[in-house]
Amino acid sequence: MNVERLAIPDLILLTPRRYADPRGYFSETFHIGRFAEAGVAGPFVQDNQSHSVQAGTIRGLHCQVAPSVQGKLVRCLRGAIPDIAVDIRHGSPHFGRHVAVELSAENGSQLWIPGGFLHGFCTLAPATDVLYKVTAGYDPAAERGVIWNDPDLALPWPSAAGPPVLSDKDARLPPLSTAGIWFRV
Repeated sequence: MNVERLAIPDLILLTPRRYADPRGYFSETFHIGRFAEAGVAGPFVQDNQSHSVQAGTIRGLHCQVAPSVQGKLVRCLRGAIPDIAVDIRHGSPHFGRHVAVELSAENGSQLWIPGGFLHGFCTLAPATDVLYKVTAGYDPAAERGVIWNDPDLALPWPSAAGPPVLSDKDARLPPLSTAGIWFRV
């Protein structure tokens, strides 16, 4: 497995090895010991999968606060996404900065996003499937979010032919500047 610490060192890009033959390939996408050695904390308690019908679908920016802080291990099963994590840990030297990586069915890479980060992605292809393991279950009372196009964050969303496809809830999220202090380092 290739392990790459990103510009914000708590974010880790993991690319499991693929063993190909005429049938296709085999890949060990998760191994608790190897992932722990790479710095991916667990335990994981829930798997979530999203299916987005249209290219240009944006999901995020989301996080969960205490007592249900979630770390996420994200991968794209079909299609491709720019996956974005924003550091919102007050006191972090990276506060307000982001990392964006392309996850796709083709590259098989996975992004580890620990608690204290906003997370979001945009589909680059129709019929995109994303799977992520989380370290805490969904807790509506702990759910928080920031608007996807917050000008202060200046995130590198891909340009599309039409307007982005958003949920009503995501379209109404506030900018980070109005959010409280959700995390501290």
